[in-house]
Amino acid sequence: MKSIGMRAGLIAVILLAGIILLVPSFTSTLPPGWTKVLPKETIHLGLDLQGGIHLVLEVEADKAVENAAERISEEIKEALRTQKVGFTRVAKANRWDIEIVLPSSEQQNELRQIIEKEFSRLKLENVENIADGTRIVFTLDDKEVNNIRKLAIAQGLETIRNRIDQFGVREPDIRPEGEDRILVQLPGISNPQEAINLIGKTAVLEFKLVAQNVNEGEGKLPPGVKYYPMRSSERTSRSGESKIPLEEKTVLTGQYITDARVEIDSRGFGGSHISMEFDPQGARMFERLTEANVGRQLAIVLDGVVYSAPNIKERISGGKAQITGGFSDEEAKVLAIALRTGRLPAPVKILEQRTVGPALGADSITKGIRASMIGAIGIIIFMLVYYKLSGLIADVALFMNIILILAAMALVGATLTLPGIAGIALTIGIAVDANVLIYERIREELRLGKTPRAAVDTGYSRATITIMDANVTSLIASLVLYQFGTGPIKGFAVTLSIGLVANLFTAIFVTRVIFDYLLTERRVKELSI
Repeated sequence: MKSIGMRAGLIAVILLAGIILLVPSFTSTLPPGWTKVLPKETIHLGLDLQGGIHLVLEVEADKAVENAAERISEEIKEALRTQKVGFTRVAKANRWDIEIVLPSSEQQNELRQIIEKEFSRLKLENVENIADGTRIVFTLDDKEVNNIRKLAIAQGLETIRNRIDQFGVREPDIRPEGEDRILVQLPGISNPQEAINLIGKTAVLEFKLVAQNVNEGEGKLPPGVKYYPMRSSERTSRSGESKIPLEEKTVLTGQYITDARVEIDSRGFGGSHISMEFDPQGARMFERLTEANVGRQLAIVLDGVVYSAPNIKERISGGKAQITGGFSDEEAKVLAIALRTGRLPAPVKILEQRTVGPALGADSITKGIRASMIGAIGIIIFMLVYYKLSGLIADVALFMNIILILAAMALVGATLTLPGIAGIALTIGIAVDANVLIYERIREELRLGKTPRAAVDTGYSRATITIMDANVTSLIASLVLYQFGTGPIKGFAVTLSIGLVANLFTAIFVTRVIFDYLLTERRVKELSI
């Protein structure tokens, strides 16, 4: 593009576009119709700049494998009953082994046919004769175990993301870290503990029948009965009761829930309750369950804790149920979101937790901007004193460089962090370094007696190769940091990468257009450099 007018027009268009992209980031009151025609994306502030919480979670993926083995053992029971194959016991044993006890060895062939046809992911581990029959142990093969682990982590990530989205956090950063960890950053959150409770809630909902004819004082419980803790609440009538005997068999699970909402208790007892709706299959199962157990108590168990155990007075149809327990509004909200978005496939453990206050974030912004401004002012003054009018041209390019960096971040929705501000400060130094290389080349040519026009042409042509090499190698390094770094490293790499690209444009293209204008249009005879 030899025409100075065309090149200047291109610079003006790019600069104007950058300013327009930055408008939403610096003002909350946009002109009417702005969002319909012009961009509305802003520069997002990271956790360290606006406060919030930082969590590193570990997904206990082995628990998901154990749960899968538990489900498979129940499916084997149903398959054996359907095929009328007698068995003494089917249960999960060590970790994800499944132990099957047959009355005699005669049923082995039938069992193996069922396993090969319907449970091919199992492999035979051991067969032995015992006093009451034949004991056969199957286990999940290694490939299936790895698949379940990977799926548990992926599902856990998606479930946590869905919960956070419904919780209403803006600009969350949720991503995998390592093999079994999840990084969660929630900027601007006002109630960190509530978010932590929501993220970590496994939300395993089970319906179990309360055991009959069991006295708490008796030492030994009947087979298949276990004590479960009751949720303590000031509003519940069971305030003095800490545990309740339940039949261990789960008669219905929360996997059939399609919706869960918070409703205010209309009976005058205060608090809120959770209203649930089942899918058609779950509705039929719930109806059959209540019809067969009229007069008994049905316990609603969430994550191993009994929330309520109401009496079944009649058959309940329509596929709706409630969880009561004197919830506060916030407790009910967290629980409803957890049920609505689905259970976590495996428990999560918080390995690292940091809370950044809004005041600390604001202080970080102030100090970061102040440091960058002091550095920029120092560079501007140095360039003006040392390179005179040419230094002013470099300062103009530097100012445009900063605008383009921020505009590009707004365009792609990048998050500005404190290390990101450090990346901008470093970019300022790199940008000026490019101009210094060009100016020193021009000075050398002028000392050799060349005309200003020839000196500028030679200076730019010789320095451009060096500038390109330096910026491209730095860009490659920053891309590697972004690819393999985490958290603060990524924030630094983002601004540095954008700054390096912007620097190539401003240091080589923008300043050259200004020099060409002065030498060609204004016919300057002597360069101030």
